Amino acid sequence: MYLLIWSYILDLVIGDPEWMGHPVRLIGGMINFLESRLRGNGSFGMERIKGVFLVICVISVAGGISYGILRFSKILNPFLADVVWVYLAYTTLATRDLRVKGKAVLKELNAGKIKEARVRLSMIVARDTDTLNKEEITRAVVESVAESVNDAIIAPLFYLILGGPVAAIVYKSVNTLDSMVGYKNEKYLNFGWFSAKLDDCLNYIPARITGLVIACAAGIYNKNFVSSFKIMTRDGKNHLSPNSGISEAAMAGALGIKVGGESSYFGRIVQKPYIGEEKNVLQASCVNEALDISFIASFLMLLGGVLYKWAF
Repeated sequence: MYLLIWSYILDLVIGDPEWMGHPVRLIGGMINFLESRLRGNGSFGMERIKGVFLVICVISVAGGISYGILRFSKILNPFLADVVWVYLAYTTLATRDLRVKGKAVLKELNAGKIKEARVRLSMIVARDTDTLNKEEITRAVVESVAESVNDAIIAPLFYLILGGPVAAIVYKSVNTLDSMVGYKNEKYLNFGWFSAKLDDCLNYIPARITGLVIACAAGIYNKNFVSSFKIMTRDGKNHLSPNSGISEAAMAGALGIKVGGESSYFGRIVQKPYIGEEKNVLQASCVNEALDISFIASFLMLLGGVLYKWAF
């Protein structure tokens, strides 16, 4: 229980500084290395087999090394084992990093620096950002924050609570695989199929928990809990992903805005279903509100985890 709390605090204090070694960045490097040697112009079946092999390799190495480090540190010294537990757990969380990157885009928007805001946005979203205007950038940030509440905070905490750092590292491995090769385009449709499906499975329960904690956080933040819950249950399915729509709908309902619509990915226009109701104007201040709600949601999930650990 206490290790979980210290991991959460360490993430809030340190975040994800670029200069420091980070397991998720190492996982990303491993994925790039293996992809360059596996992916090719093979047949439909062969590309899928290679994609499955990629996933098995990545989660085996990441999970195996994490387990080995924890076991070895426990043999050496119990206190060292606790330190390693906290460090590995902390690296799976990104509450502070989500806020830092969202604020970076907002700062450029408020200064009227649209080109700089596009560059900052490109660091946190997969969509093309070169031609986005201020409103489109704002919508993209809010959508990204809402989705990241699950991927970067709630889901890692969920797996930390249930299975410790090894389970959380395995989750982050699958989530990183999905973000790098899980695209439904010609390049990755077959090779990344298994990564995308496994990510959908691992996020199914956490995504629905995320929707609930966003709605609760909205109520605490003096936003509309009822609207957040209503839009989540009504529009949560209005998304290309079976999970991302849940958190986006909860956030849209909390802020009283509409998200979705046309976006460009790798030069290809994708028309997303609309989510939410346009009760309020989508403006830069919505980014601050979304980030505040995400922080409250992270604390609520931590509190739930602490209570679970205390009870069981």
